[in-house]
Amino acid sequence: MIQKAGQRRFGSYKQEDVVFLLKDLSDVRLEGNTEEREKRIQGGQHYSETLPIEYNPPEHYLQVFWETLAEYKTKVAFCTAVVAEQIYRRKGQNTVLVSLARAGTPIGILMKRYIQFKYSENIPHYSISIIRDRGIDENALNYILKSHPGCNIQFVDGWTGKGAISIELTKSVQDFEEKYGVKLDDSLAVVADPGYCTDLFGTREDFLIPSACLNSTVSGLVSRTVLNDAYIGTNDFHGAKYYQELEEYDVSEQYLEQIASQFTHINEHELEQAIAEIKKAEAVSFKGMKEVLEIKEEFGIETANYVKPGVGETTRVLLRRVPWKILMKDPDSPYVRHIIMLAKERNVEIIPYPNMSYTCCGLIKKVGEAK
Repeated sequence: MIQKAGQRRFGSYKQEDVVFLLKDLSDVRLEGNTEEREKRIQGGQHYSETLPIEYNPPEHYLQVFWETLAEYKTKVAFCTAVVAEQIYRRKGQNTVLVSLARAGTPIGILMKRYIQFKYSENIPHYSISIIRDRGIDENALNYILKSHPGCNIQFVDGWTGKGAISIELTKSVQDFEEKYGVKLDDSLAVVADPGYCTDLFGTREDFLIPSACLNSTVSGLVSRTVLNDAYIGTNDFHGAKYYQELEEYDVSEQYLEQIASQFTHINEHELEQAIAEIKKAEAVSFKGMKEVLEIKEEFGIETANYVKPGVGETTRVLLRRVPWKILMKDPDSPYVRHIIMLAKERNVEIIPYPNMSYTCCGLIKKVGEAK
């Protein structure tokens, strides 16, 4: 959905920060009880056909979000600057940021704001949908290419887990070239790349990016994206909902402001050092995926889709899936306080697992099992 005069506003972000290329499904009932939804997904329904229920986070959990934001806003700002500098130096003024909704959207906005702050360049930023096993929204890509002929598209996400979206993006870009004869850069720019899935990152440390703590209330009140044939036609963009009813709980703008306010404090020498280190960093190896497959075998898990590595992905397992166990490299790490709290609330076992690249890893429960 492109916002036009007379249309209902979509998302709570400022219009100059991002354009969502999504079909508005706000009036469609797509949510289901977490356990029932998990049962349908494990029974074969694709996760993108329905949505988890979104809610106003409880006060004590929101407190953890604010604490982690205060603690890590400088780090997020620095890592955003590191990756945004690399993008701008590679692609210049002709860059168009294309964030992958929804975790990529706030990061795309921060990258756009950084480039504007540092280079006084107001580069376009769109947010579009990509869905595991179903690919990227080709209608949205064609819209961007038509609107910005000859542009240098840069795909953006928040972080990498085991690399499923990186792999999906590469496949989607190959399919797009075969279909339309247009070759796009399939590199994925992220703040954190603990899975070793890209060479365009701010850090490879698996640290807590605070937006992973919340759902729509830190993501412009936009849902996960939806691809359901009952509502999405051949010529439509993928869909999403705008949770207007959660407006009073929305912290999306405050989140951006707190991190962006740190751009003025970035030390140029440290920034150049970090960029130089990345040039010498270990090559893309998808070693995170190798660890995931080892965990899958060790715990007798049916599919790697039930293994969600990294702080961000583990948080999502606890928020909107049916968790089985949480593996934790170091339970004393400051990055896992909210995970320990959520696991206790949901009565989920935490297992010390020190020999892992990731800070933690969430295992999804096979529905119907007692343990």
